[in-house]
Amino acid sequence: MTEIPGPGGLRAGATAVVTEAYAFACMRCGYGWEQSYEIEHHVDADGRTFVLYVADGRIVPSPLSRPTCRSCDGHVVRILRPGRVASARDAAHRERRVPAAGPVEAPWAPEGSAPLP
Repeated sequence: MTEIPGPGGLRAGATAVVTEAYAFACMRCGYGWEQSYEIEHHVDADGRTFVLYVADGRIVPSPLSRPTCRSCDGHVVRILRPGRVASARDAAHRERRVPAAGPVEAPWAPEGSAPLP
């Protein structure tokens, strides 16, 4: 999770806005994604505080309460630090160079001699 002060001030009724980013990995299908949230802190008419999670301009449920996989709608989702999905994708797409196998030499032993250890 990363906390960054929200962009450009407060929204209507918000006492504070904080941006947090998370990475997610579905344990059911293996899909991974990342999302940033603006977390708006509000106070209701009775003086109770509450927060709203905003992603891509829309109010959404807290990603910490019951995350849902964007691919398979599963709920067995692991929450990671931001950047983990991107770094795993980069590692998976990097070309892996393995040297080609060359000729293999077997030690020569004259017929009738003891085998080498």
